[in-house]
Amino acid sequence: MGLLSYQTLTAEGFEQINKELEKKDTMDVLHWAYDQFGDGLVYACSFGAEGIVLIDLISKVRKDAKIVFLDTNKHFKETYETIERVREKYPTLQIQIVEPLITLEQQAEQFGDELWKTNPNQCCQIRKVEPMAKILTGVPAWLSGLRRDQSASRANTQYVNQDNKFQSIKVCPLIHWTWDDVWMYIRLNELPYNPLHDQGYPSIGCETCTLPVEEGGDSRAGRWANFNKTECGLHQ
Repeated sequence: MGLLSYQTLTAEGFEQINKELEKKDTMDVLHWAYDQFGDGLVYACSFGAEGIVLIDLISKVRKDAKIVFLDTNKHFKETYETIERVREKYPTLQIQIVEPLITLEQQAEQFGDELWKTNPNQCCQIRKVEPMAKILTGVPAWLSGLRRDQSASRANTQYVNQDNKFQSIKVCPLIHWTWDDVWMYIRLNELPYNPLHDQGYPSIGCETCTLPVEEGGDSRAGRWANFNKTECGLHQ
């Protein structure tokens, strides 16, 4: 356990691991990840549809798994309510809420009111990337609910990825799942989920930067809709 590390694993090593996991399924990948990293494995969850699925699957492998949620202080009330419903369903999971290093008031004093409107990249850096970096400092690996069909930028995501931004190993067990797969699992297992998904929000972030998407549209189209931006920076 813990033999793998970002510092020692080469590009060829990542390639070999993914080749070995290529024909494995999601549960195999989760078992592999917890066997490798144990308590050092953290799931960074946004509590969207994919997150709900992954939480349920994780609970079958590690009932006291560590899950962190980045609270930018600008999320929809429905998101916070969903987190509480998940807490009730999985009381043994360690769900930690992590906030940015500065408050919204401090951010306004330093960078101006409503930074998300004038410079969303900087806002995401302050309210998401920097607190995530603090969470992942010294963490050998983290889980993510990325799927290949979410967007072109995620199409080449592997099960096990070299995360240069956070100098960690990023494990993505859901890469082969489709949007229909996600919802079939949620409904078959009667899982709690964010009701905004029923109102045209396939991808849910901050209330200030998320719009509904027309049916059949790109799942990331509602994020930062008026900017040339589809990622907050955590996965770039």
